[in-house]
Amino acid sequence: MPTSAYSASFGRLQALSLNFLSKDHMQNLIRARDVNEIAKQLTSTWYGPEIERAASVYKPPELVEVALNRHLVGLNRLAIETSPFSGRSAIRAYLAKWDIQNIELILSSKSLGKTITETEHFLVSSRNFPAGVSCGNIPHDEIKIVLSQPNVEAVVNQLVRYGYGTVLMQNFGNYQKTMDLGPMMAALQRYYYSALLEALKFFQGDEGVIRELIRVEIDKKNILSLLKAKESNLEKEVIIQHLIEGGNIPTPQLGEMYMARNVEELVGRIDAYYKLGERLEQYKKTKSLIDFEGALDRVISEMYLNRLKNIPLSIGTIFYFIMWAERERENIRKIVYGKHYNLPVERISSLLIYG
Repeated sequence: MPTSAYSASFGRLQALSLNFLSKDHMQNLIRARDVNEIAKQLTSTWYGPEIERAASVYKPPELVEVALNRHLVGLNRLAIETSPFSGRSAIRAYLAKWDIQNIELILSSKSLGKTITETEHFLVSSRNFPAGVSCGNIPHDEIKIVLSQPNVEAVVNQLVRYGYGTVLMQNFGNYQKTMDLGPMMAALQRYYYSALLEALKFFQGDEGVIRELIRVEIDKKNILSLLKAKESNLEKEVIIQHLIEGGNIPTPQLGEMYMARNVEELVGRIDAYYKLGERLEQYKKTKSLIDFEGALDRVISEMYLNRLKNIPLSIGTIFYFIMWAERERENIRKIVYGKHYNLPVERISSLLIYG
């Protein structure tokens, strides 16, 4: 495929990228008195229209959350529209992550016996209702039908037409015996990443950086699963069921790592692949895994995401735009909830990922 097919995408997304918030702007948000002031500051940015639309229904911090999500929906949709036809399958394969998030939320709510009104507020959907983060494969109206199903089994059956139900059905018998959704959730994640890596095996030759980035994303998920499981002293056989193939660290190697005595020793073993040891002191103070997650996010940003930025006239340009929009959303959410829970300015700043 000639690279000129991406010329229009590159130009349009480059122009829009000027609206991403600068590091100085983020620091101003961190220094805001409270979440209300953060919302006020954001009205002068490209989030302003969504904040104004949502202000009659929501109050901070939910107001900012809804505005961020609805804004991201618009950017996702724009990314698909500007992509040449031959690249859209890969973009949609990536954005199916929001389908997976919706399904996991619905399954959890049905397993816990939550009603539709208790769950619908948290759904992410392609038509901006209610908070909206999706351009996946499941239309908004169908998501509402899935949500209206009476139990987990009915949800799984309803999802068969989208492929997800077949994946879930393979683990439904185990759920009926144990009432544990873990294996079903893990199967969804494996299905998603397998399909995404397959969709990235195509035409132009410069999509290799994206595949490398996705493999690190898989490593991140697996590593965080190991760390959470070690904190909870889960058996190795349990955590192995939740690992995802396709990362840089083979799953048998991850299983061997998990035999470490504690989190500290496990981090030492992970250091051979990703340098997390420098975050141990902070972990010992807070007993929070968020700093390890942040370290992995920085690897993704510095080693891969920024490389995509420098490959013009390719699908990498579109992936960079989508992923950086997600990163900005996460930065603002960290600021908002850090401020909401009265975290020190220095602590909030340490959690942010910049380009």
